[in-house]
Amino acid sequence: MATLLSPAPSPVPGPAASLRVRRPDLAQLGPNWYAVVMGTAITANGAAALPVHWPGLTGFAELMWALGLAGLLVLGAARAVHLTRHRTAARAHLLDEPATAVFYGCPPMALLSVGLGTLTVGSRVIGTGPAVALDLVLWTAGTLYALAVAAGIPYLMITRHTVSPLTANPTWLLPVVAPLVASATGPALVPHLPAGPAREALLYGCAALFGIGLLATLAVLPVVLTGLVHSGLPALALTPTLFLVLGPLGQSTTAVHQLADAAGPVLPELAPAARALAELFGVAVLGAAMLWLPLAVIANLRARRAGMGFAMTWWAFTFPVGTCVTGAAALARHTGFPGFTALAAGLFVLLLAGWALAAAGTATGLAGGRLLARPAAGGAPGDRPGSGTRDSVTDRPDGRKNSTPRR
Repeated sequence: MATLLSPAPSPVPGPAASLRVRRPDLAQLGPNWYAVVMGTAITANGAAALPVHWPGLTGFAELMWALGLAGLLVLGAARAVHLTRHRTAARAHLLDEPATAVFYGCPPMALLSVGLGTLTVGSRVIGTGPAVALDLVLWTAGTLYALAVAAGIPYLMITRHTVSPLTANPTWLLPVVAPLVASATGPALVPHLPAGPAREALLYGCAALFGIGLLATLAVLPVVLTGLVHSGLPALALTPTLFLVLGPLGQSTTAVHQLADAAGPVLPELAPAARALAELFGVAVLGAAMLWLPLAVIANLRARRAGMGFAMTWWAFTFPVGTCVTGAAALARHTGFPGFTALAAGLFVLLLAGWALAAAGTATGLAGGRLLARPAAGGAPGDRPGSGTRDSVTDRPDGRKNSTPRR
């Protein structure tokens, strides 16, 4: 699993060796790095959606959107190098390492999140016309990517990967959540399309994407919970992924409200039913998310006391919480209930804390050479940061041991 579970390489004496350790190795750049863009973009989108008006919030949202867009461009260029110059590693990540392959759900969600931020936040910076054009490109690319991943990764799990439902963990949700993100971000484009069939097609398409993502989540989530109860997490570094369970809950809540808003002028006969469904669905699903949230927080505090250090999985503290921010904000907007306003604001504070922790850890890890480090010469293949095939026995927060068999 690229850069997630591997410990930092031991420093090698001598200045030349030290430089080699610090130089990033793009062969280790897995798709999980798009979580950086996702977490930054959702912070901008959450700030824009908040039903409160804090001083400087608009400027902060614009800054985070700009960082997310810049991160997408830089990471896209780096991944292009990875895919062209390190084809063997890229092929192994997708076809031979199921623990890494599931993170292919991250790139489409990054495209979609930055696209929405461009329309809702970036339009004040670059203008409405360019913002709509860029969002249309990013949403189209992200949606096609999301559908390919939602079908392709389960196909590989069935036909090629060696996996067991008894060892399922929340990262399995990443490929199937991507269509939900597309369904939540697409309705913002509806008012910018020509009236008539174009708007209806996009709205119906987003509704279909919602159904794809929701039904797939309902199929995968019970498997994930079964794996957690049966086997726990295979490593402390995966404890932050417990937050990923919040993703489909918050994203589906956001999606139904976005669809209801877009249905008003396009399908007025369906708008009242869509609005009522959005409120009932949103309250029920967000309630389930708020039940899971303290479990995830407590488990991570316990893992931290047990010695959990920084890993790229810490970005799971951001995007899933951000979807709950936008879901709670949508409920506050539609119901006017002040409790949802307070919930959205509280979750946004939690999102800011998660982003600060993940961003600081990533910056420190890159500067210190601990992330994207070239594997030591002579090391076993299973010791590579990009490998998901090593045998390992790792501590769990409860003090028991988990064995991860060789795939």
